[in-house]
Amino acid sequence: MWGFGLAMTRRDGYLILMPNEARLDFPATGRNAAPILDVLHDILPDTGHVLEIASGSGQHAAHFAKVFSSLTWQPTDLDPTHRQSIAAWTKDLPNVRAPIELDATSNSWPVSDVDVIICANMIHIAPWTAGLGLLAGAGRTLGDNGMLYLYGPYMVDGVHTAESNAQFDISLKQRDPSWGVRDLGVVTEVATEHGLELETTIEMPANNLSVVFRKSC
Repeated sequence: MWGFGLAMTRRDGYLILMPNEARLDFPATGRNAAPILDVLHDILPDTGHVLEIASGSGQHAAHFAKVFSSLTWQPTDLDPTHRQSIAAWTKDLPNVRAPIELDATSNSWPVSDVDVIICANMIHIAPWTAGLGLLAGAGRTLGDNGMLYLYGPYMVDGVHTAESNAQFDISLKQRDPSWGVRDLGVVTEVATEHGLELETTIEMPANNLSVVFRKSC
């Protein structure tokens, strides 16, 4: 513990400052919030329920819920430390529910019939079973015409979209062989099996993609 009420810890390669109230600050999350928000402005419904998978620090939930105040947000995360941080970031936002534990690989999620599912930067920093579980869970949980929004790096037709992504993929697999940048075609094929149709992909900064799937009616 250091002075000024802050603790410091290493997480995902970054040195993170942790206020006593348990808020975590992930630099990458802070950087990509604005570009993601630009996309969400064009695709989110005016009202409804948003489920965020792997909410991490809670910075995205706090940032987006302030802007889309007519939407109800349900953040989730497996890590109890993350859930504490999410609660700290969103405690003053009336349209954000308390964070809940959700394992994407589970065949039974503690939510049902949501309008939007958002998942940023998860399926490459997790075993592929988590990605498979996410797509299956989205198929079960989204209502008709519901939307799944994914953000992160992807290969296209088996090829990395940038050399930096190729190097990132190598570094991920060195950390854990079950991690890695996924191929968009494979993700789309699995999504289709669960009633999710690819609606659009949008190029994002730092060689990432926004990927939007729509639940078939």
